[in-house]
Amino acid sequence: MSLIHTWACLLLWVSFATQDKTPDVAVTCLVSEECVLPCSFQPGSKETIEWFRQDVVVYKFKRDDGDDDDDDDDDDDDSSEEHFKHEQIAGRASVFPHLISRGNATLILRKSSLKDRGTYRCHVSTSQGEHNAKVIVKVEAPIQGLSLELTRLSGYEEMKCTVRNVFPAPRVTWATEPPTFEDLRPVTRMLADKQGLYTVDSRLKRLNGQPDLIYICKVTTSYGGPAWTTSLREREIRGSQGKDLTIPCYAPPYLNNPFLHWSFSNGEDPSHILTYDSQSGHAVSSPPWENHVELDGFRVPFGDGSLRLMDPKHSEHTGSYTCVFSAPYNSHTERTDVTIDDPVGQRSISKAPSYWWIVGLVIAVLVLALACMLAYLKMRGNTSKARNDPEEVTELHLVKDSAADSNLNESSCLTTGSTNGQSGLQTGTQLT
Repeated sequence: MSLIHTWACLLLWVSFATQDKTPDVAVTCLVSEECVLPCSFQPGSKETIEWFRQDVVVYKFKRDDGDDDDDDDDDDDDSSEEHFKHEQIAGRASVFPHLISRGNATLILRKSSLKDRGTYRCHVSTSQGEHNAKVIVKVEAPIQGLSLELTRLSGYEEMKCTVRNVFPAPRVTWATEPPTFEDLRPVTRMLADKQGLYTVDSRLKRLNGQPDLIYICKVTTSYGGPAWTTSLREREIRGSQGKDLTIPCYAPPYLNNPFLHWSFSNGEDPSHILTYDSQSGHAVSSPPWENHVELDGFRVPFGDGSLRLMDPKHSEHTGSYTCVFSAPYNSHTERTDVTIDDPVGQRSISKAPSYWWIVGLVIAVLVLALACMLAYLKMRGNTSKARNDPEEVTELHLVKDSAADSNLNESSCLTTGSTNGQSGLQTGTQLT
């Protein structure tokens, strides 16, 4: 009988011990937001509530029987309450006085920070007994958004993915669409501020020879929150003034029913062109663009957000066009630099006087001057040679003089013969 009695007492003690035992509660709070630490107990009277953090009292509240349960929750106006607030949570912690009589000792911690992390214990003492509950508080700073841009500050083009004010430190990975066989070697830096929040800067050098790639930056957290993804593609196209031009924009396959936004910039602040909601099928465009843009709403849910630019003008529509597909935790951006050629400017350039004939004339004059100089130098060289060779000159003169003397003798003989003949004829005539 004694053994049976012992087991019965043990079971009864365990049942009473576990009756008031509350399992630990894990609470995840967000930085700068309100944090709720739950605590419920069996109502009684003359409740005294104490909240401990690592076995140090951080908040204390005492309620008398005379308190009115219907009072508001502003405990500073009730003189029958006794408060104790640790300096770490002073001015940020409170309970609901009007709910204490109903067994609710929940602690509200406003503007929570990373310093509020830890294990808290709720201890309630009433006329009916005591109650303890443990709350494990985690404080996180989730990802609010990602930014991805193309920079040239390092002397070469690189993709820069940035996420700010997060905790704990996230993990950043890169990919391309379509996939490439080259190794992606990003450089990721993480810096914590005074509050312990991280700013992450991850950079990836743009691959050469592949201008139409989509660069994808993915950020994941260690606490199991949603993964964030952002991607970017850059391109350049040209168009002619007055001729319709299609500006392409295609969403990656992981975006479903995205929200579409088009904007334009020509060195000033971006201006809104249009937005399109895939779920409602409703498009809204700004007045300056209503008569110049057209969007095929049936293609947007399938990832084709290409914009048709109608009757473009060189001065008005040359600039950067940005197309953004967005969905929860995901976004894709395509930035296109568009140049609208000016036909008037092209005609003026073609009709401008050409000065190439002047260059040709100058070259011709130089060639002629060079030829004249060479001819002059050649003649001068011949003259100098004749002066420098006197024997050749003497022989030349002798030959000329001999030729002249022989010619003179022949002339004399002919003259004498002719004279003698005439004299003979005259003599014969006289004789006769």
